[in-house]
Amino acid sequence: MKIIIIGGDAAGMSAAMQIVRNSTGHEITVLEKGGVYSYGQCGLPYVISGKIDSTEKLIARTQETFRDKYGIDARIFHEVLQVDSENKTVSGIDHSNEESFSLSYDRLLIATGVSPVVPDWEGASLSGIFSLKTIPDAKEIIDYMQRDIKNVTVIGGGYIGLEMAECFAELGKKVTIIERNEQLAKIFDHEMAQFIHEEAEKQNIILKMGESVEAFSGKNQVEFIKTDKGEYETDLVLIAIGVRPNTTFLEGTGIIKSVNGAIQVNAYMQTSIKDIYAAGDCAIQYHRIKEKDDHIPLGTHANKQGQIAGLNIVNIHKTFKGVVGTSIIKFFNLTLGRTGISEMEAKLLNIPCQSVTIQSSDIAGYYPNNKKLTLKLIYHKETHMILGGQIIGGDGVDKRIDVLATVLFNSMTTDQLLDLDLAYAPPYNGVWDPIQKAARRVK
Repeated sequence: MKIIIIGGDAAGMSAAMQIVRNSTGHEITVLEKGGVYSYGQCGLPYVISGKIDSTEKLIARTQETFRDKYGIDARIFHEVLQVDSENKTVSGIDHSNEESFSLSYDRLLIATGVSPVVPDWEGASLSGIFSLKTIPDAKEIIDYMQRDIKNVTVIGGGYIGLEMAECFAELGKKVTIIERNEQLAKIFDHEMAQFIHEEAEKQNIILKMGESVEAFSGKNQVEFIKTDKGEYETDLVLIAIGVRPNTTFLEGTGIIKSVNGAIQVNAYMQTSIKDIYAAGDCAIQYHRIKEKDDHIPLGTHANKQGQIAGLNIVNIHKTFKGVVGTSIIKFFNLTLGRTGISEMEAKLLNIPCQSVTIQSSDIAGYYPNNKKLTLKLIYHKETHMILGGQIIGGDGVDKRIDVLATVLFNSMTTDQLLDLDLAYAPPYNGVWDPIQKAARRVK
């Protein structure tokens, strides 16, 4: 069987490895638009900050490894421009020599990921304006930082924006975040986001909230950024306002798209067209709490969906069980964790909900060096089924969010959360874990 995979990162190569490990006799060709295979995109901010000393450390397996060890025809600089679903061919340009190519397939996996959204702002082509998605993006930023950079502007207060604001501040730059909404990290409820704002201000991050970017100006390189409320001097700009699935090349194939232009797939990662699969950031994910399709592009989902797609391509049937919306980020001295849906989302979905918010500590309150945690638990007003959780604090956020993610995956109630037998010793926890303390407040 001829199997073609478009995209050589998390989803695509997870699928390729499952095919190699669970079947024989197939001809596997991977077409990667860029020049690097299988790397940890989430580590890029830490390379820029210097915490990780090389982009090479982010690469899980090289093109040569896939070719020589696993027998995968892993190609680079191969951009697919068209899929002919009737004749089962893909065609495009090999940018290493600018020659066209056309290949036939028996089964096709689309794992093309996403690209950063960069609006058509005036002056956006000036040098010194960047987005961050790939290793070449990170290298360009690192190279540009060798100049006399004092003022850095981050557009967007989501996860990438916060991570990069921290990165630039740690490098000694004066950092401004411009966010068109009235809060940073809008996946958190407003009162929880205030802790993020306070931490930003403690770290001398300048916040420009409720402002929309209009244009950039400068001589050859960016020098000023103009919003609807003012103009600010800047030496470097990082745009982090969101991403868009790389699916425009699929026009005319009959493949159905869904949320945000992401490819509609079923639990087997099959698209609406026979023998074409999709996985990762370019595909939708079923949200178990919302009970509807969603688009949450994260490496965890991409790897899982890729594995499942690879198995189904070789007729080993397995289904993707969906997501609950779990994520976590380090922001200076805070850890920001959330899972499920927020109170804002519950109201938009017309789900009757209530919430409880508590202050607690990561370990026993009497034990030295305990760290404050603020925890919000969202639950169904009538059934008391847990809908989501948000935790912001120092240590111990990660393990509580993971417990809550497990609770959500298994559709547990606040009473069932209280029944969980969680680990306790004063250096690690209080006799009642903070998430159980919150559940005890539910009436």
